[in-house]
Amino acid sequence: MRSDVNRRDLIKRAAAAGLLAAPAAGLLSACASSGSGNDKAPEKGEKSKDNPFGVANDAALDVVIFKGGYGDDYAKAFEKLYQKKFSGAKVSHLGTQEITGKLQPRFNAGNPPDVVDDSGAQQIKLDVLYKSGQLTDLTPLLDAPYIDDPSKKIRDVLQPGTIEIGSFDDGKMYQLSYIYTVWGLWYSGKLFKEKGWTAPKTWADFMSLSAEIKKSGMAPFCHQGKYPYYINIVVMDLIAKHGGPELVKRIDSLDPTVWDEDAAKVAVESVYQIADKGYLLPGTNGMTHIESQTAWNEGKAAFIPCGSWLENEQLKATPSDFEMTFLPIPSLDGDKLPFEAIRAGAGEPFIVPKKAKNQAGGLEFLRIMLTKEASSQFAQTANSLTVLKDGVGSDVQLRPGTKSTVTALSAAGSNVFNYNYINTQSAFDTDVQNASAELMAKRIKPADWLKRVKAAAEKAKKG
Repeated sequence: MRSDVNRRDLIKRAAAAGLLAAPAAGLLSACASSGSGNDKAPEKGEKSKDNPFGVANDAALDVVIFKGGYGDDYAKAFEKLYQKKFSGAKVSHLGTQEITGKLQPRFNAGNPPDVVDDSGAQQIKLDVLYKSGQLTDLTPLLDAPYIDDPSKKIRDVLQPGTIEIGSFDDGKMYQLSYIYTVWGLWYSGKLFKEKGWTAPKTWADFMSLSAEIKKSGMAPFCHQGKYPYYINIVVMDLIAKHGGPELVKRIDSLDPTVWDEDAAKVAVESVYQIADKGYLLPGTNGMTHIESQTAWNEGKAAFIPCGSWLENEQLKATPSDFEMTFLPIPSLDGDKLPFEAIRAGAGEPFIVPKKAKNQAGGLEFLRIMLTKEASSQFAQTANSLTVLKDGVGSDVQLRPGTKSTVTALSAAGSNVFNYNYINTQSAFDTDVQNASAELMAKRIKPADWLKRVKAAAEKAKKG
């Protein structure tokens, strides 16, 4: 996801945390102690079939959007749809990359916005907000009528996994991850055609091609070293494909024995080969996402890991004939999931704060986002898919990279997986990222990585 500071999230993009454990802990303390501020009852109107949450027509709506790789023009379009329905509403809009800086004081004072796109490098960690009782339960949204077809509920029109990725240990959904993201490797279709290179399907072929690429004078691989979330796309996807869906569930549940097993060992050793064989772009371990992605666009490296926000984030730096193309993480021998299997799921978390003055309006804003009109506008404006099933109109023209993710999703079929620990166990996620940064810098070996991550899982499990 994206900004000049870092890319999201999923969420989630997912969100890049890199070395942010201490600020998250400070926020937990601050949020948990916030008892003053907006103690007034939320503004309400009369409930009806068209207004299931009882939004007051003249209640102001306060919207804050992470202005990263997707920009915030799409949100302004959604706000116009909201005002069309609630003509007396004054909508305030803030697009920013400083989510924590702008919003932590407001959460602490009990005066948060009504809707927040809580993403980016300065995301307020979702598990911190949840544990502090700062999030509205979105179950009423899930059970509300789908605007385009009121015979259906919102929960009926969401892509698989959307509810799960937004849920915590009480089984309720507290965040709507709006963007359907695909994670993997990326390369230039034009470059590969010119060089006669074939995109590898196995890890052995990936390493062989990397040797050939290096001989040509180009670095085979670069990554967003300052934000090790990105290299973990490779590490964690290799583990998932080698160990299968049950192993993914065990990782999410913080089972420490996972890190003693072959799936983790083989995967981490395989990724380490990239650094050990000198296949990294010099300096990439210290680069931001924008620096490394721009170097990749300039032809300094052949592959880069990222989520499907990459194309939109790099529009200005990408040559018009680049042919950005998505590639699933290549297979290891003995994988339980096929090459076509990919990590995909809902990202870019939208929340309605518990103490929002216009909580009903916040819920209705999310419901409006989940219409064919809004989803198509997002796809056209931000060049990405949403979590609404069949949410892109036939008249929407997608760019090459996004088209390639649509093709990959079709090829994957039911072989789609995703991790939830990134949302629910942010401290553990940070520990895993930090270990991967050390691994790629060759300051630790794979065995050290496994020990560190196992210890982090045990620590997180104890709470």
